[in-house]
Amino acid sequence: MLSKIKNIDWTIVIILLMFAGICIPVVHSAVSFGSNVKMAGSEKLMAVYYVLGFIAMFVITFVDYRLFVKYALYLYIFGIGVLMLVWTPLSANGLNGANGWIKLLGVSVQPAEVFKLVLIIGIGALLVRKQKEKLRFWKDVVPVGLAALVPFMLVIAQNDLGNALCYAIILAALLWIGNIKYTHVLIFVILAGGLLYGGVTAYRTFHPQIESFMSLHMTEQKHYLKRLDPILLPGASEGAYHQGLAIEAIAGGGMLGKGYMQGEVSPRVPYTYADSIITVVGEEFGFVGMAALLLLYFIMIHRMIIIALECRDRAGPFIIVGIVAMFLYQIFENIGMNIGVMPITGITLPFISYGGTSLLINMASMGIVLSIHVYNQEVMKTEHLLKTDHLDEADREKEAERRKKRGFKLPSLPFGRGGSPRGESK
Repeated sequence: MLSKIKNIDWTIVIILLMFAGICIPVVHSAVSFGSNVKMAGSEKLMAVYYVLGFIAMFVITFVDYRLFVKYALYLYIFGIGVLMLVWTPLSANGLNGANGWIKLLGVSVQPAEVFKLVLIIGIGALLVRKQKEKLRFWKDVVPVGLAALVPFMLVIAQNDLGNALCYAIILAALLWIGNIKYTHVLIFVILAGGLLYGGVTAYRTFHPQIESFMSLHMTEQKHYLKRLDPILLPGASEGAYHQGLAIEAIAGGGMLGKGYMQGEVSPRVPYTYADSIITVVGEEFGFVGMAALLLLYFIMIHRMIIIALECRDRAGPFIIVGIVAMFLYQIFENIGMNIGVMPITGITLPFISYGGTSLLINMASMGIVLSIHVYNQEVMKTEHLLKTDHLDEADREKEAERRKKRGFKLPSLPFGRGGSPRGESK
């Protein structure tokens, strides 16, 4: 256990502590003014969630991550079942047209958030079996795509566009490092580009008809228009007002900001404690505050990539890349929608926005990353021991005894000194 504690990447732990130090006061500021005062006390809940998150993270750190990969199929089936609970009596009241929450023991849980990590592990388990071979379309790409399509459609049915798009990003990232053929990528890019261009053109041309149709037949999905209009039809929707306030708040912060709890525009931005919390950071701490926050994200993701590059096991890098893709999408989408370059979706800013399910899943994800680092360090120590075969027998016995005291099992070598087979009788 002591050796595992020493192998923890403490840089990541320190960054997460710094995120907690940013999140709690910023959420407090966000719920202290304007229409968000109804969420007063949310900062206390986030402090509790952070404590639970750190406990969960450290527990997962000391669990061999390969167990999650081994039982990925069962996790996937369990995750699909949890996603479908939103259509049972456990369903909780939705928000902004989305009905993706359930009530468990009096606590609201968002299954779509939980499934992000399940999807990463599930796709990683499928791709790790390929042993660096090129992915075949029908035997590899299609099954992996279907594994992501099922939860994607379930979450779309819950009117949660943000998390559904996150599943697509995770799928694309894992297929890319899974050695997909460039011809398949080219085909997907051409099809996606054509669909995007055609869809945008049709949306702009037939917007009145689309709005009328959704008002009559798709009332629960009509809120999508408010999220797409600010990007595709600037200035022509209610969503543009939301986005305009967010831009004004961030721009008003200037270089150094107006000071903690001195924001004037951000209290008028909807959901500043959750999806629009970056407006509080931008107005109260300015460009310097936002840059410092982005620097922390950069350092965290950089450490995760280093761990993936050093990992000797194939499953580890797949999981880390999926988690990195998840975080990058959420960071880019959340900040982008508040500065007018991305459509408005219900995506939280990782580790900063209010949201218990989101935070706990993010902390659990970091626990798996730390587990990969811890167990990879043991593999690297094993490789080091294999390289010490030139030592005489007395030195090897001392090394074995030292490792044994530290709880590390010295592997037996298939060959003796000088590369010759051992002399033991079979």
